Amino acid sequence: MERFIIQTNQLNSWLKKIIESVPRVLAPVNDGTKTEFRQIKTVDEVAYDTLTTTSSVKAAAFPESETLFSYRKEGKNTELTQVSPEAYPETVVWRARPCDAIGFAPLSGIFNWDYKDSLYNARHAKLTVIAFSCNTCDDYCFCTSVDGGPGSTKGSDILVTQLNKEEALVEILTEKGTKMKDLCPDCFKEADQNIDKESVLAKIPVKFSKEQVHDFLSKAFDSPVWKQQSARCLGCGACAYVCPTCACFDIQEEAHGSRGRRLRCWDSCGFSMFTLQTSGNNPRPTQATRWRQRILHKFSYMPDRIGEYGCTGCGRCSRACPVDMNIKEHLISIASISHE
Repeated sequence: MERFIIQTNQLNSWLKKIIESVPRVLAPVNDGTKTEFRQIKTVDEVAYDTLTTTSSVKAAAFPESETLFSYRKEGKNTELTQVSPEAYPETVVWRARPCDAIGFAPLSGIFNWDYKDSLYNARHAKLTVIAFSCNTCDDYCFCTSVDGGPGSTKGSDILVTQLNKEEALVEILTEKGTKMKDLCPDCFKEADQNIDKESVLAKIPVKFSKEQVHDFLSKAFDSPVWKQQSARCLGCGACAYVCPTCACFDIQEEAHGSRGRRLRCWDSCGFSMFTLQTSGNNPRPTQATRWRQRILHKFSYMPDRIGEYGCTGCGRCSRACPVDMNIKEHLISIASISHE
């Protein structure tokens, strides 16, 4: 890791160089109602006055909907056109949060567990993540309970930490990060390697042990906790759509006469039809069983199979929930049961 200092008033100069040099730059943009990652063309579009975006940045590597292949029929012949990963543009994400960046590890684990997904891997390979540490937090944040932190570098190519109004610490973590730093070499000066960034970071106390949650889940398949916790759940899927690590998807066929395409699009294990079979049988027929699947997947199946927990503690699911289901509170409850 290399450490540099950049003057706060030079951040926009650096970003301008990135926009001029990289085909696609994503950053938080406020549209008047919410803040989301959008492609930007100017530095003035970036929203700096929000803690985080409504949705995570996972769509940069795993888009909400994507074409797997298209086809066209002419008589007895069918022409098949597959999407070339080479067509994906180099992309930089500006001002992701550490809880966004760390989410690419479980995503990569999922998409390379039993099959290497060439489309995801191609997008991720062309993605550079410039994250900004969190100097503030809210009651939904719990990253420190799942091995993250407001200044965690995991998953980032560069981490920027605002030290004061005048200066920011820039930690270069990968070759991709070095490439972005070199676009504006005059913006940086060597940093004192003893700079302690912890003093300026948000204070997020550990609320539960993820290991205790994992231990409880190994013997909790038939626990009444699932019905209790899911009593308010509407099955709307908002939690999955804003989550940095949810990777459930469906395959759809879109046909228009002699031509069409096959699509991969986001799905959610919380939807009532997610496991509905053609016979009419549904192995997860209630919201309680679907909520159980969500928690088991993130805190049992994923760590057992890919060595990564499926939660970054960003709190987005709780912020987005229309009936105020709070995953942090549920996990604290589960951990306390395990500890009893």
